[in-house]
Amino acid sequence: MDIAILGAGAMGSLFGGLLAEADHRVTLVDVDQAHLDSIRREGLQVTTDAGARAVTNLSVTRTEDMVEAPELLIVFTKTFHTQKALAAAPMLIGRNTFVLSLQNGLGNVERIAQYVPRECVMVGMTTWPADKSVPGQVASHGTGAIRLMSADGGAQDVVARTVEALNSADLNCTADPNIWSAIWEKVAFNAALNGLCAITKCTVGELANVDGQALAVRIVEEVAGVAQASGVAVDPGHIIETVEHALAHHREHRPSMLQDVLAGRKTEIEAINGEVVVRARELGIDVPCTQAVLHLVRLVENRSVVA
Repeated sequence: MDIAILGAGAMGSLFGGLLAEADHRVTLVDVDQAHLDSIRREGLQVTTDAGARAVTNLSVTRTEDMVEAPELLIVFTKTFHTQKALAAAPMLIGRNTFVLSLQNGLGNVERIAQYVPRECVMVGMTTWPADKSVPGQVASHGTGAIRLMSADGGAQDVVARTVEALNSADLNCTADPNIWSAIWEKVAFNAALNGLCAITKCTVGELANVDGQALAVRIVEEVAGVAQASGVAVDPGHIIETVEHALAHHREHRPSMLQDVLAGRKTEIEAINGEVVVRARELGIDVPCTQAVLHLVRLVENRSVVA
């Protein structure tokens, strides 16, 4: 497929590199000039459990320099950059372009549908870990998966082609008609681990103690309760198992929210814990641990960004 990835941070770079290795035509679209320049000079340096290598058969460009719309646009920008990025790059959306959001949090379909017909939007979630600490390099250790579906339940041929493309890169993708359950489960996972890592500056593995696990489990239970009250079926036990797997097998991983705090960038806390708190308030549900993490990350974020 002809694929463009909007947002070449850790996740976007990992997916772009693996898809290019699978011989898809991949363009990374970003505003990080140092990252783009490094890839142009030396290729994208990808490190996974399969080893380290340079991926050289992918293109990079800034948003404003994109000249041809792809078949598939995968959006990996931070949630708070989505609208600005799409508004600045109308050339990314052609008549035959489908857009896939694998972003964190809630509200992504609504943001993208302001610029793309809803019938051309796919939404999903991924559990693949990725770390990007220096320009031109990305690392991922452990395993992950992707679940996705069209936002309106249509375009099954495009969904199937997208699943096939992602699986050709060994990204373990499935089409899931219950995608909103999967998305809420990922929100619960991130509300727990991303937030706690951002506050404590711990890696995922460093939360693997009595206190870290207890807090993570309580947050998962709170978020699952909001999802269920919203009419979305989720399994708290399954989410807790996923959290426990991450604590055991993604020990060195620094979640994106921690990476943002360490780099002095704005986090996605509002699209994750923040959205849960808003919806819980509308439903009259108390989510004290989820709300406490929201306030604490805001404090850390404000200090980091100011500094």
